[in-house]
Formats: sequence, structure tokens, C-alpha cells
Amino acid sequence: MIPLILIFILIQFFNLSSQVSISVTPRSISKSGDFITVQWSGIVSPEKLDWLGIYSPADSSHKDFIGYVFLSSSPGWDSGSGSITIPLVNLRSDYRFRIFHWPENEVNTKHMDHDNNPLPGTKHLLAESDRVGFATGRGPEQVHLALTGREGEMRVMFVTHDGKESFVKYGLTRENMDLSVNTRVERYEREDLCDAPANESIGWRDPGFIHDGIMVNLQKGKRYYYQVGSDSGGWSTTYSFVSPNEDSSETIAFLFGDMGTATPYSTFVRTQDESISTIKWISRDIEALGDKPAFISHIGDISYARGYSWLWDNFFYQIEPAASKVPYHVCIGNHEYDWPLQPWKPDWSSSSYGTDGGGECGVPYSLRFHMPGNSSEPTGTRAPSTRNLYYSFDVGVVHFVYFSTETNFLRGSKQYDFLKHDLESVDRNRTPFVVVQGHRPMYTTSYESRDAPLRERLLEHLEPLLVKNKVTLAFWGHVHRYERFCPLSNFTCGSLGMNEEEWKAFPVHLVIGMAGQDWQPIWQPRPDHLTDPIYPQPVRSLYRGGEFGYVRLVANKDKLTLSYVGNHDGEVHDVVEIMASGQVLNGIITPDGVAGRDKVESTSSWHVIVASVLVLGAFIGYIFGFVSRSRKDAASSNRWTPVKSDES
Repeated sequence: MIPLILIFILIQFFNLSSQVSISVTPRSISKSGDFITVQWSGIVSPEKLDWLGIYSPADSSHKDFIGYVFLSSSPGWDSGSGSITIPLVNLRSDYRFRIFHWPENEVNTKHMDHDNNPLPGTKHLLAESDRVGFATGRGPEQVHLALTGREGEMRVMFVTHDGKESFVKYGLTRENMDLSVNTRVERYEREDLCDAPANESIGWRDPGFIHDGIMVNLQKGKRYYYQVGSDSGGWSTTYSFVSPNEDSSETIAFLFGDMGTATPYSTFVRTQDESISTIKWISRDIEALGDKPAFISHIGDISYARGYSWLWDNFFYQIEPAASKVPYHVCIGNHEYDWPLQPWKPDWSSSSYGTDGGGECGVPYSLRFHMPGNSSEPTGTRAPSTRNLYYSFDVGVVHFVYFSTETNFLRGSKQYDFLKHDLESVDRNRTPFVVVQGHRPMYTTSYESRDAPLRERLLEHLEPLLVKNKVTLAFWGHVHRYERFCPLSNFTCGSLGMNEEEWKAFPVHLVIGMAGQDWQPIWQPRPDHLTDPIYPQPVRSLYRGGEFGYVRLVANKDKLTLSYVGNHDGEVHDVVEIMASGQVLNGIITPDGVAGRDKVESTSSWHVIVASVLVLGAFIGYIFGFVSRSRKDAASSNRWTPVKSDES
């Protein structure tokens, strides 16, 4: 016999759910970033934890949502009715939305998200929407460029849902894209991924088919227009880029690490709202350049997907406005790669290499990007070898080198031999400046005790190569702050030669992991956390910045100028100038707290240019409409407060 109380509960729940209606408009979406509105009514006794689940594929089980928004984010939610508007990214499958009742007495503190907030319960389904899909024939998405390291070429990559034959057509005018190249296609399967959540239903989503084409026979320094796709599957919008000019006496680059991506909903891991501002300001700078070539360098911790596949799709949608215009270059970080059974994990590295890759074991990183060179390491599983580990190329007057801190870099390794040979082979008459980039820093003043053994090996094995070969700059990420050091060798500052004394051309190290991830080391006391430790600033650390942002590099034959741009205002907050000889001209801190005696001179031309393009606000607003409306129509939806820690 059924107890009366259970009958009462069932009747109450039936009354609660039977009257709820849900609708979605529109039912068909043209492209990623388009908005849909979910409306509901008829919730009899709404509670603050009632939530809207976002599902793709549409038939995913209740627990396998890609994100959620609390209904209480909608004005008037307590009347039992409301609406939420969010943009959607094309995951190559239909979406569906479900409303759940979640009473506070059913919160499960053992089922937590990345910030130790309870994940929503799915016991009480109130309503389920019809399917929402993306229209066919709109062409590929996730378009991004890369240099090949060869003259007269530009690589372009993109994603389709079916992998059918696709092309790149291009030309010197928008009306006459009469050149065409085919693309090769790759994809990875769930079985290629090495661990959870990447290879489980909660994290795995079909990644689509990744196309890779190379535009060839490009004239130097010319603007080219291009489209990707096919007549049968549709063509993308028309993009443009300025082709590389190997004879150029100027180099322009935008550099950062640890950016990630933003989502208009909460999900299993923390996402990075500041990544929106980073791309916004870099897009401003790219527009200001006109017909000058440039490129972007992202040195590890790329999307922070960590096994939740749809975050890669969000990331490529978010960077496309910039990455479709200038080459986008990367090196691998711990959040792309690390897993317990990774092939190279010496005894001393146990505190450094853990589970940060979320079971991806470098596979999405390896296939979704294609960097110059052919570096790779076997995974030891059925997965394809890990690629894009170390490589180099010249851009104008600068030789750029990328390497992996996640795979073997010790003397005798393939990577060490590559770095040694590469640095010793640089023609300093052609490229007087050499820039080396890796993810985990050789120098930092944050308290990164877990990486101490790794830093010791970087200093022992790689610093002698940097010093001997007079590397100009060494960029690092991983620590989510900006920090610039004096010219360094074995923790000792070289003389800057400011007072006519002798000086040595030691490398200038910079930590630039400030592009989006909001776990931050604490460098200043906080009024509400007076007992927390802070990290003293030693003499070798000349500038530490607490703002998110990126670094802008501009070089000619004589001088390289490096500027730290803050996301909070788009202005320059630190400048250093380095001569082709290696002498650091103004790497000191002036009384106003800004590095560089020529601060105004070195940045004023940029300010003039930037002022002329502020009218592009509407353009940028359109591109980033992904966020401006929705970010947190859905954010107010998130009743949880992210917990910041000192993790990397």
C-alpha cells in the first residue's frame, strides 16, 4: 500500500509540472552567436534554485547538460513565468531546453562544479522544449589562420559537420577570388581521448571535421580576400588578411597566455569572462594597423576546455573575428595536455604534471591547430601523436621560437636538440631579435611551489642556451599576472648600461598569463584577507601588473618596443625598449610607476591610430554581441560565487 504522504507528494509534483509550458524562438538559427529566447509560464511554486538546462545533442540525458541558467535571473520569475535570451554556438547537433525544479533540501554537496558549488539536480523535470537547430548551407565556421613557415603561404583551418570536400578560394579583390585550393580533413573520436571527462558522455561531443588548406603563391604584403566551403555545403562569409612579407623591416605581434573562453551560462568548469575584453582590444589594434601584417601568439592554456568538448567550439567562435584576419599561433600548456599516464613524467615532476588536461591528452590541441614544423611525441595510446610542440619562424626582424614545458626538454631530448640547433642558426643580421616562448615560467615571483622542480630544470638545461645565444625576450604564461624582469642570468640582473657602464645582453623574461583566467596569485594585501600571504617583489622584478590584458610587440631593425595593455581601459601600463644590440634602454621604473623614460613617445603613435578607429565600436559591439546582452542575462542567473585560488 502506498503511504498517504507519498501520494500527496506525487499529486503536488503532478500539479507543479503539468501546467508548465516552455517555448523557444526562433526554432532555426543561421550561425553561431545568434540569439534565442526561451519563455516559460505556469510554474505554481517557483523556487530560487529552479533552473533551465541547455542540452546538445537534444536527446542527451538529463545529467549531460552543457550549461544551465537559474530561472531567478529573469525579472518577475517568482510569478512562475519569465524568459531568458542567450546566444548559441553551433555544435553540429540540435539543442533542447529543459526546466527543472530543484528544492534546496535536495542540494547534493558531493556533486560539485569546478568552484565547489553544487551542480543542479535533475530529479524534477517540469518542462521540455522542442528542438532548435542551425540552418544548413551557411558554410563552415571556426575559421582561423596560421603561418606555415614558408614564403608566399597562409594556412586556414575551419570546421564542417560532415567532412565533405571543401575548398579555400582567394584573391586580391573581394569580387575576384579566382584562386582555389583543396583542403585535407581530420577528426578525432571519443576513443582517442585518454581519460574522463573528455571520453565520457558528460564531456564528449562530436568535434566535427577539421579542414586544413594552404593558400599559396601569395604576393608579399598584400591584402587578400578569401572564403571557405563548397557549393554543396555553402560558403563562409568573406574574410581578409595581409600576406606575410619576408622582406619587411617591421614586426608586429600580440602576445598572451592563459586566455580561455566565455560562455553565457554556467557549466561544469569555470569559464573566463575576461577573454572577451582581450580579444576586443586586440581586434581594435588589428583594425588600427590597416594593411600592416601582424600575428597573435597564445602561449598555452588555450581554451580551458579540460575535457568539456563544447568549450573548444566556444573558443574558436570567440577568436574568429581576430584569428580570421591574422595568424593565430599557440604552444601547449598543462590544460591541453596533462594526464596521469602521460608518456614523459619523471619522478621529480609529480607535483607539476597532474590531471589538468581533463583527459584530452593533447588531442584537440594537436588536430585543431597546425603550427609550422613537424614536431610530435607519441601518446602511448591509440590517440594520434601530440603535435605543435616546438617550432620556429621569422616574421620581419624577429625570430620567434615556441617550445613545450609539458614534454621532455632536458639535454639529450629531441626538443632540446631542436632548440640548441635553432638558436645557434639564427641569422642576427636578418632577424636581430630572438623571442622564445613556453608555458610554465622559468622565472616568477609568485609562490608556485609545485612547479619548483620544473623551474630548476628549465634553469639548468635551457637558460644556458638562452644566455649563450643572446635571446632577446623570453615569454611565459601559467601564472595569471603580468611581470617583467630585468635582463637575467641565474637570478642576477645584467647591467642596463644606463650610466655608461658595461652591459650584457641577457634575456628579458616576462610572464604574460594575464589574458583571461581569473585564478590569480596575490601580490598585494587584501582588506578582507589580511592574513593571506603576499609575494614580495625582489629587485629582479621590475614591474608587476594586476590587470588582465596582453602584450603588444613592435620592432624594426634597430629597436623592439614592448607594451603591456590593460583590459580595464585599453591603455598601455608598462613599456620596455630593447636595441638590436641587446641593450635594454628603459627597463627601469620611473617615479610615476611606469617603466620607460620614453613612455609617451613610444606609445603616442598608437594612441593616435587607436583614436581614429574608436568609431569601430559598433563593429566590435556586433562581433561581441555574444556577450554584451547575454553575458549575463545568464550571469545574474548564476547564484554561485566563483572561488578564486592560486592554481594555474
